[in-house]
Amino acid sequence: MVYFLIPIYNEETNIPNLYKELSSVLPGDEKFFVFSDDGSTDNSIKLLANFFKDVPHIVLGDGKNYGPGNAFNTGFEWILCNGKSSDDIVITMEADCTSDITILPKMVSINRLGYSLVLASVYAQGGDFDKTSFMRKLLSSIANLFFRFVFDVKILTLSSFYRVYSVALLKEIKKNNSSIISEKGFICMLEILLKAIKQDATIIEVPMVLYSSKRIGKSKMKIFKTSIAYLRFLFKYKKDDRK
Repeated sequence: MVYFLIPIYNEETNIPNLYKELSSVLPGDEKFFVFSDDGSTDNSIKLLANFFKDVPHIVLGDGKNYGPGNAFNTGFEWILCNGKSSDDIVITMEADCTSDITILPKMVSINRLGYSLVLASVYAQGGDFDKTSFMRKLLSSIANLFFRFVFDVKILTLSSFYRVYSVALLKEIKKNNSSIISEKGFICMLEILLKAIKQDATIIEVPMVLYSSKRIGKSKMKIFKTSIAYLRFLFKYKKDDRK
């Protein structure tokens, strides 16, 4: 089974295009879509029910807004509780269509060669940003360089949502931690990556172009708030390492 885990927060303008992209991807695989709603106040839930009515799917969430980390953790926990095989895979991606769906078959094929975590990377050779402001690219690059140095991580992209996980890896992370993800905000992607590295996950990056122009509406990431969360996580992680 191939599970798609997609956090949703006020994505009514992007859901029609999201459905169009997902409806024809990986035609030879059995697919199940897990939408983890983070307290949407628009028509996202109704649109998901309408567009995906003939597709195996579930919408999770209690109607409250906690952050993408909670949405991902809720989805991962549901998949681990309801999945039937450690050979299943989980694809995580943005709901705003900025993930390049054309590279997904390659990412899945690489996973099936034995890589337990495949990352889509704008920083890998061949990756790039499309129509992203210079300031946003600069801040992203500086943050990646800084945290790669601090955590001694060789991986180039630390925060992308777009990944392919083996369920077997997620089970190992769950077994050795109180939760798969505990952070509420966008820092959650770095958190689970570090946990995967501790489990000796086999990790590889695939170059991706981030198509910001495909997004309808603004990004949900708040740069200042996310920067503070990264710094808080840094001190917390280093403190835990000293124990």
